Amino acid sequence: MEKVEELIERYGLQEDLEHVIIPLRTRDGRLMRCFLLKRKFLRIMFGDSHFHDYPLEEVIEATVLYPDMPLKESILLVHTEPEDQAAVSQNIIKI
Repeated sequence: MEKVEELIERYGLQEDLEHVIIPLRTRDGRLMRCFLLKRKFLRIMFGDSHFHDYPLEEVIEATVLYPDMPLKESILLVHTEPEDQAAVSQNIIKI
């Protein structure tokens, strides 16, 4: 959880006993807050039967860096290697 504390400090996030709180602004300018449970891994569903567990650090990064994207898409951008990010964002698979 040391890396989570570092991300909270770096991005100026809030926290309580059980949550990391990410302040967000919607497209129409309203302020919202995203509450993420403080767990080592968070499960993200990809369709009805496919899911994957991602580290909380990656979920925080995906939410902060790409707030307008659905989490299941933004987590792929954070989870891939930097040179592969452009290909993922354009839905191109590298072989």
